[in-house]
Amino acid sequence: MTEPTWKKYLTDYNEGLGVVYERFVLNNYLDRLVTEHNIQPVLEAPLYRLAGVRGINSVQLARRGCEVTLVDCVPERLEGVRRIWDQLHLPARFTLHQDFSHLPFDDGSFDLAWEWAGLWYLPDAEALLQELARVSRSLVLVAMPNNVQVGYLMRKYLIDRDFFGTVDERWVQMGRIKRVLRGIGVQLIEQGVMDVPPWPDTVMPAAEVLKRLGIKSQKLTAQFTGDQWAWSTMAYYLGQQPDLYDRVMKYAWLDRAPIPWQIRAVWAHHRYVLGTVKGSDPS
Repeated sequence: MTEPTWKKYLTDYNEGLGVVYERFVLNNYLDRLVTEHNIQPVLEAPLYRLAGVRGINSVQLARRGCEVTLVDCVPERLEGVRRIWDQLHLPARFTLHQDFSHLPFDDGSFDLAWEWAGLWYLPDAEALLQELARVSRSLVLVAMPNNVQVGYLMRKYLIDRDFFGTVDERWVQMGRIKRVLRGIGVQLIEQGVMDVPPWPDTVMPAAEVLKRLGIKSQKLTAQFTGDQWAWSTMAYYLGQQPDLYDRVMKYAWLDRAPIPWQIRAVWAHHRYVLGTVKGSDPS
């Protein structure tokens, strides 16, 4: 039986260019939230739904001085994430909890409660959204894969069709997420796209994409394998590759382009919505 992918990435930090790019773009966005909204305590639940190394989505928040709480339902994974954070010498609270429809925190415990690309894995995603709003005293952030970009469609219809039988695809519909949030009293203050590099989002290494498409080219495959094709956010965080951000973010011209997000949505890998809970002041 094949081991879950997350086990590999608890020790193998080579995530691929696409994941490293995604993290840096997300970090920039989280930086802005911290600066604009004076965020301190933060909850990420669940912690695991970004490809590559698990549990480091909130690292930039901790680097900015936020008090981070991470929730996971798998003991082995949570312990692996704890070890990774220890390696980074960053503090966080790690909570093992099985039921994401009932989070073990008091009302209004956090300035930001957020979730990245995990709703479609949950048996009751709507309940998680309600819980994120309940435990936040200010902001709720939710992001999901963009189901109209070409990589998503390629994955769904060509290279990874079985995957879509394992998720609830209704939760990539941002309109559905916004209706739920509005229905529980969250005021939506921002929406848009992020993670818009010049390559499609297939959620798998480029060499594997070529293989599944039946493209047998040793030259192409060699370009996307081996030591010369190693990309690691952890190497950047640990100071081993201080130039990694500059090397990766040279591809961010679409993310930075001063054009309406609705136009960039044709190619964006993720859509997001940011809201504030009823009665809070997000400034």
